[in-house]
Amino acid sequence: MKIAGRYPLEVSQRFDIGFLGGGQLARMSIQAAQRMGLKCLSLDPDPTAPASQIAQSVTGKLSDVERIAEVFAKCDRVTLENEFILADKIVSACEIAGVDPGHLCPTLTSLRTIQDKLLQRQALQHAGVPSPPAFSLESDVSSVIETLGFPMVLKVRFGGYDGKGTRIARNAEELEALRPEWESGGWLAEKFVPFTRELAVMVYLSDHGTGCFPTMETVQVDQVCDLVYPSGTDASAVALAAIEAVDGAGLYGVELFELPDGSIQVNEIAPRPHNTGHYTLDWGGPSQFEQHVRLVMGWPVHSPFGQETCMANLLGRVPSGRHADAIPAALAEPGLFFHWYGKVEAKPGRKMGHINAVGNDCVNRAIRAREAFFNTWSAPIWDAPV
Repeated sequence: MKIAGRYPLEVSQRFDIGFLGGGQLARMSIQAAQRMGLKCLSLDPDPTAPASQIAQSVTGKLSDVERIAEVFAKCDRVTLENEFILADKIVSACEIAGVDPGHLCPTLTSLRTIQDKLLQRQALQHAGVPSPPAFSLESDVSSVIETLGFPMVLKVRFGGYDGKGTRIARNAEELEALRPEWESGGWLAEKFVPFTRELAVMVYLSDHGTGCFPTMETVQVDQVCDLVYPSGTDASAVALAAIEAVDGAGLYGVELFELPDGSIQVNEIAPRPHNTGHYTLDWGGPSQFEQHVRLVMGWPVHSPFGQETCMANLLGRVPSGRHADAIPAALAEPGLFFHWYGKVEAKPGRKMGHINAVGNDCVNRAIRAREAFFNTWSAPIWDAPV
């Protein structure tokens, strides 16, 4: 539906999909779209962002309603690279552009719920989906302490990721010491989950089909995803129930906890492609990125299938040369695939790329390939997990 707005008469070039954000998730989604001949546009404050290197882009802040409106005005469909652009800003941008917010995938309803971690928790609890109970942090925390006990997890309600905006309070003294951070508002407290391992599932919902990619186990280093590999279990029922609880439509990444008794709880939801789904680029079946493009366009979707695959993230270090010179070392064994995101600066801990190892013994082969790459490109700064 077209509504009167500021941009439609100024639009000279049309794009099939617009991406709010220009990092590696947009880049790999655009690559999937380009294979099908689709034209893509991204918005990012960095003119050298990974997506802008392979397709046209708009340079601007993701908080700039005018720039968001420009993307909506020029694109038939719009999607997200992250869930941090407030839903109200997107509504305002659509009003300026003169387009229906229904052009966005995922839906505004699910975005609004997911991007506020407290609303996300409440939606899961209301639907009976197992997840840690959570409460808003106010100046008087006595009721929260009585209900949750210690240790408890403190999170910013908007914008936190990869451990940023997360604190652990092990007792009342630590909670009080953190008061300068949470007292001004925008924080929640939730029950600490003594999990045995972390899992992840990519979920898709559309009129053409609903389902899940395999349940993967994830290993974190300093709260950043390090390895992803087959878990040997199936958490798809809980993951799918979580997305239905937030009225989801599109592609979602669901992070989960497995408890000592084997039960599953939802950790967090992301309304977009996810780091834990990168293994699908090389597993022999449909990738999460092609599935995402199909969902955004409203097209028929794949039923996932593929071989056992392990993904090893390549996190930034101080380089000693060109990364391309180290790629041969990473590909010395069969069944290995190298992916680089094109980020200009290799900051410590920054996701620069990943390696996928397909087939038997995929975890150890992925670890060896990563070690070989870093031994050539830079000095190692941690021991790879086994």
